[in-house]
Amino acid sequence: MPEAGGLATPMMRRGAGVLPICVNPACGSGWLRLWRPRQAPVFEGGWLCGAACARAVVLTAVAREMDGRQEEVVVHRHRIPLGLVLVSQGAITPEQLKAALSKQKVSGGRVGMWLRREHGVEERAVTRGLAAQWGCPVLLLDNHTPAKMASLVPRLFLEVFGVLPLRQAGTRLLYLGYADRIDRCVDFAIERMTGLRVEAGLVDGAEFGRAHARILDEVFPPARLIEAEGREALAASFTRIIEAAKPTESRLVRIRDYYWLRMWRRGAGMEARPDSVEDVLGSLVRPGC
Repeated sequence: MPEAGGLATPMMRRGAGVLPICVNPACGSGWLRLWRPRQAPVFEGGWLCGAACARAVVLTAVAREMDGRQEEVVVHRHRIPLGLVLVSQGAITPEQLKAALSKQKVSGGRVGMWLRREHGVEERAVTRGLAAQWGCPVLLLDNHTPAKMASLVPRLFLEVFGVLPLRQAGTRLLYLGYADRIDRCVDFAIERMTGLRVEAGLVDGAEFGRAHARILDEVFPPARLIEAEGREALAASFTRIIEAAKPTESRLVRIRDYYWLRMWRRGAGMEARPDSVEDVLGSLVRPGC
């Protein structure tokens, strides 16, 4: 069984009772891994005996990740508006809230911004109110190690989704920070890819901005972007890359419109470092675009 929070990986099929054979259930070669010249690639825990089997297995994984892509996105609806949360916490007065809402109605923006700008409400108070809305903790930057955290998630995702890997506690827990809202889709995908349980929370805006800028200056694993028209083409592109790289392990997850393939290099183990993994970020395009 897969570890909690990890990607559900297929067990290698067994030949002759004890020896692993190709993970593709439709494979008819009968090749035992012990007898095959190639010992890689491995995809989601299963050995692939050849390019045809690799494409079949990768296509199944792409189809799996596409399931639910057309489902309605669940929007987080807060039971209590932020302003009322702050009033209940004693951070602002009803009069301050009324004035901030008037500013928001005329000029737009977020009520928290007007409370800070017009009434000097501390950013930490606004963050605490947002955390109460999301039902998450306020996280601190203690023991944040940008150089180590940069290897866990592709740089593009930090920029696109506004996520900040903060620190790893022990061997099973990863803390992720956000500035003003939690993205559960990102949390779940990172859990599946890393096998770590994610604890997400909010970080004060200014502190988040500085830490986010610092981590973006670190060295990330190499990554390439690919586009494809449909699942067949996307699976074919991933398969070519996997066949060329011959990773000792590789995994595929989807984060919204991106398909994230991570490959571990031979001899590197399963630790995520800039020199041990390579990321491929795929997306689908409409024909003619």
